[in-house]
Amino acid sequence: MELEHEDLTGRIIGAAIEVHEHLGPGFLESIYENALSVELRHCKIEFARQLAVPIVFRDVEVGLHRLDPFIEDQLVVELKAVEELTPTHFATVRSYLKAVGREHGLILNFAKPKLEIKRVIAPAG
Repeated sequence: MELEHEDLTGRIIGAAIEVHEHLGPGFLESIYENALSVELRHCKIEFARQLAVPIVFRDVEVGLHRLDPFIEDQLVVELKAVEELTPTHFATVRSYLKAVGREHGLILNFAKPKLEIKRVIAPAG
């Protein structure tokens, strides 16, 4: 069974692995975001960086959230540099997916000796 966005997801993961292999763990998330942006451009993967997404409640905008890379208008990518991922990290990505009306996301945790990669799928709507 082929996962939706499997090719794109594989390309994103490959770019993240390249960054992790060169930098290793120990930097701030912003460093990884900068490096991943360089690598995504190198791989010709389109993305929006720090995309401002309005959060709406009862048809009223109640705030803005800025996404880590939003890839090809399809995948929300959350970059972390934490000791352990928690259920809150997954809930956060699901809320971002809801905000942009998408179903697929990735959490990339650069703090581990080996890049930690988690898929997040949330029903649209």
